Amino acid sequence: MAENHASTSSFARWWRQVLFVPLLHSKWLTAEAKARLTDEVTRAERGHRGEVFLIVENHLPIQDAYHMDCRERAIDLFSEYRVWDTEENTGVLIYVNICEHQLEIVADRGISTHVSPTVWHAMCEKAVSGISNKKTEESLAELLDEVGQVLRQYYQLEHNPAGNELSDTVVFLK
Repeated sequence: MAENHASTSSFARWWRQVLFVPLLHSKWLTAEAKARLTDEVTRAERGHRGEVFLIVENHLPIQDAYHMDCRERAIDLFSEYRVWDTEENTGVLIYVNICEHQLEIVADRGISTHVSPTVWHAMCEKAVSGISNKKTEESLAELLDEVGQVLRQYYQLEHNPAGNELSDTVVFLK
């Protein structure tokens, strides 16, 4: 995760996307694992007014991979899935790119006024380390819990409201 960041075109990045074979890398994301992570998103949203959204993607879209890196992709998905469109601007997108072995957190302006980019960066680094050690689901579950704790710190509720502004279902983009 980088805060002030300008993407550079990369032929190597494009080739990694072209040569990526999903069957060799995303076996861990079974229907059961996806259901467990969806439950983790639901748990991460308890006790606060924020919204947590998890997207796992095999690789960057081939047509964009030369000019777009994972941070830019995460920002595009933040917009596409309307994570920015929560009432108090407290949406947090967690984006995992399997091919690039990267994880990005994009936080809306409401929560960004409270949480330093270094906090998000440290969370990403910890999760990426766990993913590198073949503990992908566990690392993402821990990350979701940590994001929930941060949101509770600033947007705590005595009890959750009836509504849920964004779906808790993990989005998997092949």
